[in-house]
Amino acid sequence: MLKKNKYTLWVVSLSFVLLFIVCIPFVPLILMSFSVHWSWPDLFPSGYDLRAWEYVFLSNTSIWNAVWMTVVIAFVVTFINILLSIPAANAIARFKWKGKAWIELLFYAPLIVPPLITSMGIYLDFLRYGLIGTVTGVILAHIAPTLPYMIRALVISFQTLSFDWENQAATLGANGWQRLRYVVIPHLVPGLIVGCSLSMLVSFSQYIVTLLIGSGKVQTIPVLMFPYISGGDQAIGSVFIMVYTIMTLLSLFFMQFILTFYYRRKGIPL
Repeated sequence: MLKKNKYTLWVVSLSFVLLFIVCIPFVPLILMSFSVHWSWPDLFPSGYDLRAWEYVFLSNTSIWNAVWMTVVIAFVVTFINILLSIPAANAIARFKWKGKAWIELLFYAPLIVPPLITSMGIYLDFLRYGLIGTVTGVILAHIAPTLPYMIRALVISFQTLSFDWENQAATLGANGWQRLRYVVIPHLVPGLIVGCSLSMLVSFSQYIVTLLIGSGKVQTIPVLMFPYISGGDQAIGSVFIMVYTIMTLLSLFFMQFILTFYYRRKGIPL
C-alpha cells in the first residue's frame, strides 16, 4: 500500500510539473491578448482591454471562414492521405522489390527538403493547370508535407501484421475485401489514428504552401495569423495563436475519442 501511495504521489507531482511547464508559455500570450501596450522592460502590460478579441471575433468576419477552411482542408487532405498511404505502406513494409529504398526515400523527401523549395516546384506546375488560387490546389499542395507522416505511421503498423492472419481468413472463405475490412483495417487503427493526427496538425500549420498556392485567395488561420505576429498588432496575433492552439487540441481530442470509442466497442480495456 505504501509503495502504491508513493507511486501515485510521484505520478501526480510529475503531472503537475509537466502541466506547469506546458502552461508557462501561455501566460504571457494571454496577457498580450488583453494588453493595451506592453514594452520592454515592463513585467506586465500598462493596461488591459478587449480590443484584440473584439477585432478577431466581431469586427473580423473572415475568422470563421478561415477556421472552416482550415478544418475542411485538413480533413480532405487526411482522407486522401489514407487512400494513398495504405497501399504504399503495405508495399514498403511487407514486400521486397528492386528499388524499394529509393522509392521509400522519395516518399520521405518532403521531410528533408525545405518547404519553400517544394512549394516553388509545386507552384510552377500548378500554374500550368490553373490550380493557383483555388482550394483544390491548396489541398493537393498540402499532400506533399503531410503524406510522409501518414505513410510512416502505417508502415509501423503493417510491419506487425502477419500474412498468416490474412491466409487464415482466406482459408475460412473471406475474400479480399473481407480480409481488408475484418483483418487488416482493425489492425491498422492505432497507426491510422496517429497518422491522421499528424496529418491534420501539419496541414493546420502550413503557411508558406497555403499562401503561395492559395495566392492570398484561400485564407486559413496561419495565413491570417502570420502578418500580426511578424510585425503587426501582437495583441491580435496572440488571439489568433490561441484560436490555432484550441483547434489543434480539439483535433487531438477528437482523434483520442475515436480511438477510445473503437477499443471500448471491441471490448478492449484502456
